[in-house]
Amino acid sequence: MRQYGQAPEVEAVMTALVFRAGPLLCALRLDEVVETMRPRETLPLAGTPAFVRGISVLRGVPTPVIDVSRLLGGGPAEPERFVTVHTERGAVALATGELLGIHAVDTDAAGGHPALLGGASSRLVAGVGSVEDEPLLLLQSMRTVPDEVWEAAAAAGAP
Repeated sequence: MRQYGQAPEVEAVMTALVFRAGPLLCALRLDEVVETMRPRETLPLAGTPAFVRGISVLRGVPTPVIDVSRLLGGGPAEPERFVTVHTERGAVALATGELLGIHAVDTDAAGGHPALLGGASSRLVAGVGSVEDEPLLLLQSMRTVPDEVWEAAAAAGAP
């Protein structure tokens, strides 16, 4: 809200891929997305966190697959799409629900509510906004994957 005499606020907007992750509505910066595709066969990986669906061969390369709904606490969901992103150690596929398209997302909402962004979730969620009457989780970089996932993927033959 602008007070009398203040300059108008500059609206910060970013381009994001908006998708469902179970019951959640999420957005990921478009510059982090490599590609989207139909889900592929995924083999389980022993010794990984519950949010790791397993490993899948994408473009000839064994790739870890992360269940975004489970990662964010929405419970497991059957994936409708894979969204691949680059990480510091290779590609990762994010198993998501329906893709809702590319949208301009207001980053002023990136502050979110402090009660929603405390603790571990603050590493995953940059902010909380809304689309119509539905909350939208603006995801931070999904580029950090726990070491145990990479170790299990290497044991299963991933580079």
